[in-house]
Amino acid sequence: MMNKRIMKLAVPSILANITVPIVGMVDVAIAGRLGDAAYIGSIAIATMLFDLLYWNFGFLRVGTGGLTAQAYGKRDFREAVKILIQSVGTALMAAAVIWAIQYFFVELSFMVIDTSEEVKSLACQYFYIRIWAAPATLSLFALKGWFIGMQNTISPMISDITVNVTNLLYCLYFAIYLKMGVAGIALGTVAAQYTGLVVTLLILYIYYGKLFKHIDIRRSFKLKEVKSFFVMNGNLFIRSLSFLCVYAGFTSIAAEYGDTLLAVSTIMMKLMLLYSYFIDGFAYAGEALTGRYIGARDEKNLKKSIKLIFSWCIAIGIISTFGYYFGGEALFRLMTNNEVVIRESRQFLPWLLIVPMAGCIGFTWDGIYVGATSSVALRNVMILSALAFFLSYLIFKNSIGIQALWLGYTVHLVLRSLLMSINAKKHVLSKVL
Repeated sequence: MMNKRIMKLAVPSILANITVPIVGMVDVAIAGRLGDAAYIGSIAIATMLFDLLYWNFGFLRVGTGGLTAQAYGKRDFREAVKILIQSVGTALMAAAVIWAIQYFFVELSFMVIDTSEEVKSLACQYFYIRIWAAPATLSLFALKGWFIGMQNTISPMISDITVNVTNLLYCLYFAIYLKMGVAGIALGTVAAQYTGLVVTLLILYIYYGKLFKHIDIRRSFKLKEVKSFFVMNGNLFIRSLSFLCVYAGFTSIAAEYGDTLLAVSTIMMKLMLLYSYFIDGFAYAGEALTGRYIGARDEKNLKKSIKLIFSWCIAIGIISTFGYYFGGEALFRLMTNNEVVIRESRQFLPWLLIVPMAGCIGFTWDGIYVGATSSVALRNVMILSALAFFLSYLIFKNSIGIQALWLGYTVHLVLRSLLMSINAKKHVLSKVL
């Protein structure tokens, strides 16, 4: 019964998630066929710039999901609707701020990012088009988190598949058919985000319209009502900043080694994240079920769901390792036909065999801790893990060069897994006692 419940939540998320890296790889593949390595590098840098912005607002999905799941467990739908209003309202305000600071943000970013002028020019072209999708992107964060908290992963699946499939079609049309290049890839992303938002709002109305009677915008934003929302999300915001330091730091450090190794590192990261999208499906299930059982004070089912979710995630880690072993270079060739980039990639492929098992436990705990709304613990673990990433790189860069970048990334994954495993009883299981 519990396995069936887990799979009902996990499978739709996996089906949605698998479209994310596929479309992301298509973006890189399109760029990789527009010319030299600078096109791939420009997409990597531009994507990193959006990570700098959007990852800071990851709490709109994460925090919304955890709080909503606990409200669902208590059967308090008035509270659930209040959380939705707070989250979408915050998303729209954040988008307005992003629009206001976009020029200053880009100029400041390129003061610290060391890259060629060609990559910078193409990245800026991409950024100033895609930025207009901010309201849709951030609102989708909030809406998907709310659906997951309501034990509904079918709706986010439809939303994600809509966004990612239309993104693929729009990008092919604008970038290849209309020969707009990098600008076409950016425009395709903007069109896809708004298409996805319209579809998601229709789903919300169709399936949850009966809950709209609980909407009270003035009440939702009273200081007393928003306190718990912003206290939790303040910690998750700091956690997102720490995540951002790792991933943005990874890309900016790789850029220092030249356009070719930047292209290699970009493709490697895309491939490495393939397995995590399967893991995330079960992490979302863990988030929804953990919040539900904590809200309902059901210790027995909480422990049972955690145990089964970890069994699935470790199995995925093992299968992924074998998949990378037998198909690593073949996957790489799907991303680019640049023989120089492919040749340079071979020295890095062994990292694909290490990362799945190093990270699967930590990724799974992330979802479970979110469901438990243990935001302080999540914040502290990610700060320490980010520090471990940079320290590892600095210690070993003189002896092993860019390989130290991947060593640091692996160290940060292992530390996350260890710290959350050690503290799970205190920050998760204790919530039902």
